[in-house]
Amino acid sequence: MSSSHEMTTTTFELDGFRIAGSLGVVRGISVRSRNVFGSIGARIETLFGGNISLLTTLCERTRQEAFDIMLTHAHQMGANAVVGVRYDATELMPGVTEVLCYGTAVVVREQLTSGED
Repeated sequence: MSSSHEMTTTTFELDGFRIAGSLGVVRGISVRSRNVFGSIGARIETLFGGNISLLTTLCERTRQEAFDIMLTHAHQMGANAVVGVRYDATELMPGVTEVLCYGTAVVVREQLTSGED
C-alpha cells in the first residue's frame, strides 16, 4: 500500500465527494520495541537536549506502518476512502509500544456540480 493516501481524512467528509456507503471501522496495529543500540543512542541524545532523532524515526516508522495496515484493511473491505482517521498509542511494557491507527472505511463518489445529473 502507498505510504500516503489522498482519500483519507481526520474529518468525516471529503471535499468534492459524497459518502455512498459506510463499511465499518478499519484499523492498523503496529507494536515496536527499541533495540539496545537505539536505547543507548537515545539516552546519549537526551544528554544534549532537543529532538531525539532515533526515537522520532522509530515513532514515525511505527505510525506509518499502522497507517498502511489500516489502508490495506480498508481496501480489502472494498473502501475507496477512510474518514475519521485517528491514532492512539499505548506502552505495553517498558520499551514496547503499540500504535493503533483507525477510521471508518467508506465508499465515496464524486459530487456532481450544479446542473449535472
